[in-house]
Amino acid sequence: MAALFASGRIIDVILGLVALEAAALVAWRLHGGDRPLLPPLFCNLASGAALMLAVRAALIGSDWTVVALCLFASLMAHLGEVAWRLFGGSRGASDPAMPDLRQPGRPVTKRA
Repeated sequence: MAALFASGRIIDVILGLVALEAAALVAWRLHGGDRPLLPPLFCNLASGAALMLAVRAALIGSDWTVVALCLFASLMAHLGEVAWRLFGGSRGASDPAMPDLRQPGRPVTKRA
C-alpha cells in the first residue's frame, strides 16, 4: 500500500473511479426521466479530479507550480459549477432546490 501512495498510483485508481462515475451519470441521464443536469455534475467531477491531480503531483514531488496549476483548475471548475447553477441552464425538476434568479418572487417547489 505504501508503494501505491509513494508513486501516486493510488490517485490514478481514484481518477479511474471518477471516470466510471462520469460514465454512469451519462448513462443514467440518457435513460431519461427527471435526472440531474450533466454540466454542473461534470464541473463538480472535474473540480474533484483536479484536486486529486494536485495531490498526485505533491506525492511524487512535482514542482509547486504543477500543484498550483491543478488547484487553479479545480477552482475554475468549481466556479463553473456555481455559475451554471446560478445563471445557466434550466432548473425545475433537475435542481428543485435552486431558485430561479431570473424570475424574482417565484416560489421554489420540489417535485416528488
